[in-house]
Amino acid sequence: MHRDGAWLGLSPCRGGGHVISIRLKLFLILALATGVVWLSAALWIQTSTRADIEQVLDARLAEAATMVSSLISDDRIEVARAGNRTLPIPMPSETGYSKQLSCQIWSLDGGLVGQSDGAPDVELSGAAAEGYSRSVIDGEPWRVYTLVNEELGVRVMVGDSLAVRDRLVRDVLEGLLLPAALILPLLAAILWVSVARGLAPLDRLAGTLRARATSDLSPLPEGSDPRELRPVRAALNSLFARVAAARDVERDFTTYAAHELKTPLAGLRTQAQVMRLSDDPEVRTKALAAIERSVERTDRMVRQLLDLAAIERSEQNLEDTDLSHLMRDTVDDLRTLATQRHIVFDVDGPDHAVRRTNPFLLQAALRNVIENAIHASPPGGRVSLALEAGDAAMQFVIRDEGQGIPADLLDRVSTRFTRGRGSGSNGSGLGLSIVASAMERLGGSVQFDRGTLCGQTVRLVLH
Repeated sequence: MHRDGAWLGLSPCRGGGHVISIRLKLFLILALATGVVWLSAALWIQTSTRADIEQVLDARLAEAATMVSSLISDDRIEVARAGNRTLPIPMPSETGYSKQLSCQIWSLDGGLVGQSDGAPDVELSGAAAEGYSRSVIDGEPWRVYTLVNEELGVRVMVGDSLAVRDRLVRDVLEGLLLPAALILPLLAAILWVSVARGLAPLDRLAGTLRARATSDLSPLPEGSDPRELRPVRAALNSLFARVAAARDVERDFTTYAAHELKTPLAGLRTQAQVMRLSDDPEVRTKALAAIERSVERTDRMVRQLLDLAAIERSEQNLEDTDLSHLMRDTVDDLRTLATQRHIVFDVDGPDHAVRRTNPFLLQAALRNVIENAIHASPPGGRVSLALEAGDAAMQFVIRDEGQGIPADLLDRVSTRFTRGRGSGSNGSGLGLSIVASAMERLGGSVQFDRGTLCGQTVRLVLH
């Protein structure tokens, strides 16, 4: 098999065996279909030929019996003068299948009057009535036609062996099938070449893909592909576009993350140099506070980057989750940060609210919204949390007392590294991106409502 075996040849499967190639599968299907058609034709020819032969030879039996009866009536066979001897009956002396025709003349009282050469010594048929009948003579089946001549008081029987008829049908079939058997290898070769030519566009497509550079994600060029191959090309072009978009997003993400991490690290180095060069306790204290802020910012960004990576590769494992407990546990985890910023929590909701969801994704979204609310609120402010349960949906409502998200940022607030007012030096622009990604995977949504005077309301809706 040639190099594009992954497309058309035998390719390894996961179990260590091989899967059958498309070319071989199509060839086998066509060969099997052709064989079934030929076999059906042979059976039909056999059935129809046998019926035709039966009809023709039965007519010949009747004609022969009528001829003998006429000869008797015309005294050309002198039955009345036969006495006790058996008259010879002349039958056609043709070669081949006709020579098997046998004739007997019996008197109505059971005596043998005459018979043809080669006719059996016993009665051809025990049937007394006129017409066709079957009999077995010396283990051999016979087809017999009986004609009664009441005027002369005789019964004429003409018959032939059914083995002769079977041989005739067999000879007809052999005359048809033997040439067909000689043609079969040629037909198989034609089928194989035809299948190969039909699959040639797949070979060309495989060659085009092999020749591409790994960085080339441009669409496949339009060509005169068969109609069946166009959806494949369209699907590949769509895949290339999605991979290119994902690659651009990852490249931008890496660039932005490196830039954002560079700023606090540079601040750390600068403040460390200040502390090393200065002997003034006040200067050293301020430098140490700046180092702590840079470390806090770097820590938050690294944690959010890890959260974002974990969310994007997490599986949708659903389990029964008490949303009230999850909300309170998340608040307890962030209480230390709230205390440092002198923020008070107001938590409201039912004691229990069980829903089937992914607790990891939901807690990641809720934690980032609450953390953003803490950083957005002024010292001494309040962050309110409520769990509202409805018939069709449940939602977490988080309100802060900060400046809120500007109207011009609402359309892109969930984009990575987008910061709003009030994010401060600790803002990384990743929090709401994590929230949007987690809620999207949960099949929910994020809604932003601006307060009448100040503050921002964020709703995490689970449908």
